[in-house]
Amino acid sequence: MSSLRLISSAARRAPSVLTQARRGYAEVSDKIKLSLVLPHQAIFTSTDVVQVNVSAATGDMGILANHVPSIETLRPGVVEVIESGNTSKKWFVSGGFANVHPNNKLTINVVEAAPLDSFSPEAVRSNLQEALKVAAGNGSEEVKTEARIEADVYEALQHALGSK
Repeated sequence: MSSLRLISSAARRAPSVLTQARRGYAEVSDKIKLSLVLPHQAIFTSTDVVQVNVSAATGDMGILANHVPSIETLRPGVVEVIESGNTSKKWFVSGGFANVHPNNKLTINVVEAAPLDSFSPEAVRSNLQEALKVAAGNGSEEVKTEARIEADVYEALQHALGSK
């Protein structure tokens, strides 16, 4: 008997494991246990989170309860936490990882984060212009590359402040 027919025959006789591992759509009434952490401290923890919106490297995404376990790379952008009662908290993060664990647990690990409302649009605009000037200047490739990264972060921050 060929190995494929042997496997399919055994699969037909075995009790269905797939029905036990079946997952449905996320239910809004469920809550997420969230930890937003820096390397040296936790800046936000809650067990009353309804949704978390993140700037993933593959695109913006919302995470609800019962989300499939995954690891997402974060780009510079906003992490928005929506708790019960539609209260919302926003942080600007420089990048990191969002780890969606089973059992409605989410850990967001970032290198730097600050509340979005702690930024001045004027200061961001000024710093962005300076970074763009350095990136286009006559400095070394290393200096210009660092300035380009800095400009990318300021552009993301400027965008986040515009949609605040």
